[in-house]
Amino acid sequence: MVRGGATIDLVRSYLDHNATTPVDPAVADAVDRAMREEFGNPSSVHVYGQRAKALLDRARHSVATLVGGDPAEVVFTSGGTESDNFALRGAAEALEITGRKHVIASAIEHEAVLQTVKALGRRGWRVTLLPVTQEGIVTPETLAAAIEPDTSLVSIMHANNEIGSVQPIRELCAIAHAHKALFHTDAVQSAGKIPMDARTLGVDLLSISAHKFYGPKGVGALWIKRGTRLASAMTGGRQERNRRAGTENVPAITGLQVAADLAVGKMDKESPRLAALRDRLEAKILDTVDGTARNGPGEGRVPNTTNISFDGIEAESLLIALDLEGVAVSTGSACSSGTLEPSHVLKAMGFPLHRTQNSIRFSLGASNTEEEIDRVAALLPGIVHRLRQVTAGKATQTPATA
Repeated sequence: MVRGGATIDLVRSYLDHNATTPVDPAVADAVDRAMREEFGNPSSVHVYGQRAKALLDRARHSVATLVGGDPAEVVFTSGGTESDNFALRGAAEALEITGRKHVIASAIEHEAVLQTVKALGRRGWRVTLLPVTQEGIVTPETLAAAIEPDTSLVSIMHANNEIGSVQPIRELCAIAHAHKALFHTDAVQSAGKIPMDARTLGVDLLSISAHKFYGPKGVGALWIKRGTRLASAMTGGRQERNRRAGTENVPAITGLQVAADLAVGKMDKESPRLAALRDRLEAKILDTVDGTARNGPGEGRVPNTTNISFDGIEAESLLIALDLEGVAVSTGSACSSGTLEPSHVLKAMGFPLHRTQNSIRFSLGASNTEEEIDRVAALLPGIVHRLRQVTAGKATQTPATA
């Protein structure tokens, strides 16, 4: 970066871990080793194939430990989006024979779920999107009021990617099961951050993605409760117990295994550390920058996430200004970046249009420190003041007459 003719080494801070996380060095080493040394096809009977299969078996155990299930219930996928699609489309195809073609999801789901239920709607399914409270919570009463005799599938995310709110999945799931409906939860933003147990939650299907907890991109898993009927995601060979055809990506799955093991081992200490950093950042911003407010709950959220609105400016402008100072944040889901659409999550929470367009998500991770947090907090008052002056100046300008 050049200022006043001098080059300045920019100090960079990454506060966008909900979009993706940097790969842990141990994960990268494991992926590299698997690519170089374990090149066998897991379906082959010779020693090379069996060594590759052993890696898959080990990864299945690690994922099962992370989510609280049995290894035989884990199917590897290309990530969270495929896992969500597999769960919803696979369940819908298996359930259509029953004639119960009503699916329920929340209005704040990730696009991987929202677009998939819309696709089901185009093929004859009736779709209900549940409203949320102003803290981004689906209440059990809301689900109970919406569920009907022909409801066969419910999908409510475990934790929201924009505001971090954690849903009362166990209670919601009990309602769905009382009406003999399957329950899927997108746990992409909670896996590796907070303890979870699929069986305690009671869900039938649970999605995760490795790159949200320091694993490689392009790999994830779907946990499928034993006995759950699900049509195959891809047809062909008999890989993944006939659930998903195609030769498995052994190196990436090995990376998922290491990332899952690391998450399980570090969660007890890392989650409180991140929560303390998040609270420190949030408090400093709300105390030092006028016209700010937290979006979402103070309690009952994943430990690394805060979403804050800044009155009088556009979120995109603040994001760019922070990036120029070396601070990486986001306005919401990475899968919706590049658009100027207001946040569908904040909109569903009942906020006015300006608040859906002036909010920034800060999502912390393993590399962040108190010093970084204090630096970012110190930068914000000046940046926000300058942007508000620009916005006010534009508002007072009158168009030139012809």
